Amino acid sequence: MANIEIRRIAQQYNIKLWRIAHVLGMTDGNFSRKMRYELPDAEKQKIFNIIKNLSKEEE
Repeated sequence: MANIEIRRIAQQYNIKLWRIAHVLGMTDGNFSRKMRYELPDAEKQKIFNIIKNLSKEEE
């Protein structure tokens, strides 16, 4: 499975993938299709930052 680290960290912080998609300005379906293939490191870092920010909002 591609992007397993993103999926694992999102699950760890209880962040749904559709919320990440919303912040990126795309539908959850488009984001899911994008996640089928390994993303470049720069894009992964952007998503990790989004997860971090979303988790702070829930505190």
